[in-house]
Amino acid sequence: MKESVFTYAAPALKFGPGASAEVGHDLASYGVRRVLLVTDAGVMATGHPTRIAEQVWQHGIETVIFDRARVEPTDESLEEAVAFARDAESTGRRLDAVVAIGGGSSIDTAKAVNLLLTNPGELMDYINAPVGKARAPQLPLLPLVAIPTTTGTGSESTTICVLDVLALKVKTGISHPALRPRLAIVDPTLTITQPAMVTAAAGMDILCHALESYTARWYADFEAKQPEQRVPYCGANPIADLWAEKAMGLLAGSFRKAVKRGKDRAAREQMAMAATFAGLGFGNAGVHIPHANAYPIAGRVRDYRPKGYPDEPIVPHGMAVALTAPAAFRFTFDAAPERHLRAARILDPDAQGEGPELLAGVVTALMRDVGIPNGLAEVGYSTADVDDLVAGATQQQRLLATAPKTPTEEDLAQVFVASMEHW
Repeated sequence: MKESVFTYAAPALKFGPGASAEVGHDLASYGVRRVLLVTDAGVMATGHPTRIAEQVWQHGIETVIFDRARVEPTDESLEEAVAFARDAESTGRRLDAVVAIGGGSSIDTAKAVNLLLTNPGELMDYINAPVGKARAPQLPLLPLVAIPTTTGTGSESTTICVLDVLALKVKTGISHPALRPRLAIVDPTLTITQPAMVTAAAGMDILCHALESYTARWYADFEAKQPEQRVPYCGANPIADLWAEKAMGLLAGSFRKAVKRGKDRAAREQMAMAATFAGLGFGNAGVHIPHANAYPIAGRVRDYRPKGYPDEPIVPHGMAVALTAPAAFRFTFDAAPERHLRAARILDPDAQGEGPELLAGVVTALMRDVGIPNGLAEVGYSTADVDDLVAGATQQQRLLATAPKTPTEEDLAQVFVASMEHW
């Protein structure tokens, strides 16, 4: 028996230039008196967290700031943040809410802190199987307000927290509806200082969120579930489709501009809206092969150091997702040709062709134009790494289950090999 039900959920949303100045009012409406603000050192240096903390204080709310969220969180960095939050409560004065200011890394760190501040157990208890125990939270979480300063991850809308487990050299996550922020405040002016490569990588994350949710397995093609079996990623559905299509349309007109002219406020606002719309879509429909492949690409990085990021080995999440996207969409094309073709023409109305190369070509052109590396080889991988990358991708069964056709290990290997160079 096939599924006949799809689900949809989203946080409350406040969008527009200057929206971040209103967070004190919003927290006060929740009855908050003491809040944990989670950010990273780079965002802290912009002055945005300090300004927002002062505005929150004007509403009589004390703010405790943790500014050591790690770009691309690890189990160790999340445990450090959790320890800080528990210490903040050790005085007997409890925290009433969590505010995250930054990119997906800060928001994901805040999600993990919120979970472990309110529920018993350790981080590995909640990490997705087979890496962790996939325990569901039993107790209510605190209100989480997410204020993104990058345009890409959509973490302000989703139920997902992504991290690297260092000892296993694997990127994985925690997924549960309770992690979804209560309120997303999207203020495009906070993204003006985002470096060009960060804009490019984050923008590719937006693009793949929209494309993967739009080409995901249709919700009614899954086997029917019992109520207790329902998961946040339920497959492509009519509501998620609307968000994905709108996100792609916004990207078509703003992505290249935002990378090349970072102070273009109109382009920045369109990118912020695209990120939000894509998050509202994929946060329910799900993502699939490019995101599954991205986990081992980022988790097994050797010495690639992209401009605009901390000086340490890193393949940023959005970049890691993009690197196998063209080959992945060639593979999935025959499962839903009409969707792949429509997506390509939304992104590029002048695109010509009818086959699997059309969407792959549009994505490749975008990657080249915004400065994404030319394939896996440029970030340090070779065909000798393919088996290891495949092993990492196959651990992401939560994501691969949403693919419009189920890839074998050989299929994934072919995608990785084809992604060594794109042009």
